[in-house]
Amino acid sequence: MSLKDLLTTAIRPDPGSRPRDDELDFFGVTHPGKVRSENQDQFLVCTLHQQVVVHGTSLPDADRLPLRGERFASLFAVADGVGSSAGGGEASRLAIETITRFVSSTMRSFQVAGRQAEKEFLEALRAAALEAHDAVRAGQAERNESKPMATTLTLALGVWPQMYVVQVGDSRCYYHHGGTLRQVTRDQTLAQALAEQGVLQQEQVAQSPFSNVLASAIGGAEAAPVVTRFQLARGGVVLLCTDGLTKHVTDAELGERMGAATSAEELCRQLLDLALERGGTDNITVLVARANRRD
Repeated sequence: MSLKDLLTTAIRPDPGSRPRDDELDFFGVTHPGKVRSENQDQFLVCTLHQQVVVHGTSLPDADRLPLRGERFASLFAVADGVGSSAGGGEASRLAIETITRFVSSTMRSFQVAGRQAEKEFLEALRAAALEAHDAVRAGQAERNESKPMATTLTLALGVWPQMYVVQVGDSRCYYHHGGTLRQVTRDQTLAQALAEQGVLQQEQVAQSPFSNVLASAIGGAEAAPVVTRFQLARGGVVLLCTDGLTKHVTDAELGERMGAATSAEELCRQLLDLALERGGTDNITVLVARANRRD
């Protein structure tokens, strides 16, 4: 069975409580930081809709037709390039472009799908990440790069009321709801692997010299995408970020600000400013998605 066939039996969106487009609040921002001259981070915020593409008509006002249909999914992605300034930036760009192309070409089948093939759907998302991995490896070969050309990739695909998160590397996804912050993703670093093996204590991970050594990366020696699913709720806040933010801002501070946020843009800019105030030692990317409560 082809990947597209699998997706035709994936996950049907729940129309009952799904937020309208005007109830969604999305924002993303990226900054090179105060130390690095190049910004190797990339991000994407988009929604997926049924669409009518007019290739020819005799109608005088074709631009007034309802060409964009109902939203059936939302997609968010961040990527943090690894390697030389040119190679890392190219890798993050290729990763997001490739996985977005995959989504736009195959995932319109959501709206006619059922829940019975979720396992196959999760495997399809892993396959999409590996397709990005292959694209970056091919890009490195074409450039004849001697230095590594790789990137992290954290992608969140919302099909209300589910959010599916694909993780490779150490960029992160958080979810805050009801006063509780959850780190959805697990850092794929050597330090985190040592902690899970009992070699390091969890509280030692951030200070370990291996905390920035990726055990898995798009375009690297190994890419091991992990897909996680969780339930969305109105009033919840989804945050995607690169480690330029989490190097300077603690989880407790993230939870406090996510719980108090009144808009996605306000939260993004607050967190960016906080990371810059504390040194901005790396590229910083912050992406926030909210579904406002109905009165």
